[in-house]
Amino acid sequence: MKYVIASDIHGSAHYLRLLKARYESEHAQKLILLGDLLYHGARNPLPPEYSTLACAELLNSMKDDLLCVHGNCDSEVDTLVLDFPIGAEYCILPVGQRTMILTHGHHIPALLKKGDVLVCGHFHVPAFEERETYTYVNCGSVSIPKDGSPHAYLVLEDGTLTFKDVETGEAFRTERL
Repeated sequence: MKYVIASDIHGSAHYLRLLKARYESEHAQKLILLGDLLYHGARNPLPPEYSTLACAELLNSMKDDLLCVHGNCDSEVDTLVLDFPIGAEYCILPVGQRTMILTHGHHIPALLKKGDVLVCGHFHVPAFEERETYTYVNCGSVSIPKDGSPHAYLVLEDGTLTFKDVETGEAFRTERL
C-alpha cells in the first residue's frame, strides 16, 4: 500500500487544500494525519487562510481516506465538527519486517521496541535519524514549518519514505527503511 503521512495543519485551509491535491496526485490509499489539525496553538502565528471550519469541512469530505492520531493542539471540541475519530494516541503500521509507530510526538508510546520506526510531527522539522534502538522520523509541518524547512509531507511506499514539499510536490529526501 501507499500512504501519505502529514502533520500540523493548524487550521490552514490554504495548506490543507495543497495537501489534499498532493494526496490525490500521489494515488495513495490512505492519508495518515499526525495531529494538530484545526487549532494553530498559542505559540504559533496564524497560518495562511486560517479557518478551522473550512478545514473541518475539507477534512470531513476526505473522512473515508483518513487515519488520524491526537495532537497536543487537538481538543475535545474539535470532535464536534469532525466526522471521523482523532482520539487515538498512536497508530501501528507493519512495514516489511519492522513496526512503524505513528504518533503526534508530544508523548512517545511506551510500546516502542528495538528496531521500530517512530514517525511523528509536533516539532515541525523533517528528520530521519537512526537512534540507539529505533529509527526516528519527523514528517515536518504542512502549514507552519520551522528552522527553514519546507511545508512538508511524507510518502510511504514499498518500505521507502520520501519527504516532499507540499507547495511543489517535489521530493527533497528519500530514505529506505
